[in-house]
Amino acid sequence: MMKKRMIILFLAGLIIFSVNQKIAVNAHENKNNVETIATYEEDVTGDGQKEIIELKGKRFEPDSHFYKHVWAEIDGIPPKKVIIEYEGGFEPEIQFVDLNHDGVKDLFYSSATGGSGGFYNYALHTLKDQKLKDIGLPDSLAIESSFEPNFKGKIQIPGMASPIIVDLQDRKQDYLRLGIYLPNGKLNEPTELMVLPIALMKPVKMNEGNGLEAYQQVSGAYHADGIGTVISKWSYEQGKWQLKETKWEES
Repeated sequence: MMKKRMIILFLAGLIIFSVNQKIAVNAHENKNNVETIATYEEDVTGDGQKEIIELKGKRFEPDSHFYKHVWAEIDGIPPKKVIIEYEGGFEPEIQFVDLNHDGVKDLFYSSATGGSGGFYNYALHTLKDQKLKDIGLPDSLAIESSFEPNFKGKIQIPGMASPIIVDLQDRKQDYLRLGIYLPNGKLNEPTELMVLPIALMKPVKMNEGNGLEAYQQVSGAYHADGIGTVISKWSYEQGKWQLKETKWEES
């Protein structure tokens, strides 16, 4: 009886040891899933001292280039570190640029979505005076567009007095096949072009100081049927983004 009890106690101890070991291993693995993507040293509060900013993330899979969870940890701001949560993506990074013109560098985050449209996730924050604030970003332009008779396209861009007229004759056979046009060049029915939201933004130098340059693609019958790109420049003034310049580049 004593021998049987000893065996039971031994087996129970073995099970408890195995469970504890598994918990410890899982905790170690979870900790190791967190990766420091980049470490920066910048004065982002305006106190003259450089803070340490660590951009961290967890990959979708151990061998994946896609980060499903990304965040920044900023040390040097009492009483505890500041954490900024970001959208995941490929190749996440932070650029430090004073975009709101308050004399302190802001945190401009970007990561690629990895889709066919070349879209990026963005975020812009300030930590001036140790206070975290989401500055926000420019909205996509409200561009009006349409297919026009005789295989042409019309694009009306905010900030431009006259519409852009593009010749689509080289796509005639494709548009006939898709039923957008009739053989005589008339439209089968009123149809808009495809205007995509802002896909790419980048900081640029402007007369007003640092600003953002944004890119919006205009396509024909489908996404890959690129017609051109609307490039807009924005300056942050009096608490909001102001459109300063628009330009059209044909594909």
